[in-house]
Amino acid sequence: MIERASKEPAAVPAEMQVLLEQAGLRRTLATRAVLGLFLANPQGSITHAQAQQSLTARGLDINRVTLYRLLDRLAACGVLQRHADDGARTWRFSLADAPQDGVVPRFECGACHRQFRLTEASEPTRAVATDLFRTLASLGHQGQRVDLSIHGTCAGCIPAAPNGNQEPLA
Repeated sequence: MIERASKEPAAVPAEMQVLLEQAGLRRTLATRAVLGLFLANPQGSITHAQAQQSLTARGLDINRVTLYRLLDRLAACGVLQRHADDGARTWRFSLADAPQDGVVPRFECGACHRQFRLTEASEPTRAVATDLFRTLASLGHQGQRVDLSIHGTCAGCIPAAPNGNQEPLA
């Protein structure tokens, strides 16, 4: 008997299912398992190699090229977002913002790679994205999304000073 409980993630949320269907992606075991990695840690971002390791640890043997293609397809359909990790010279993947959220800036910690959505962004920040889409449209282009991310070190990764206060890394 095959034990699937340890391999299969929780159900795919309805809004993700719609994006998958619109892109023509089937909800295979591999797709559900990969999505499960991200749903289990919504603020996290992982590399292809980290995804491969996690899946292997769960007993799933997914070909590395198949995994690359699946991650790219999930990013192309708007379920995941892909961003460069310049320090490691690789791509990192994380859950994409919900389409109805519009432009929500994100902060990414360079140490732990967690992402924090800055939902308190001001209206002028959001207006910049609208202006960019309007400019693109006037040039005959069709923008799909604006990604705004700020990189630094999160409060949890900033080392504590001897007096107990946190000091930014130099």
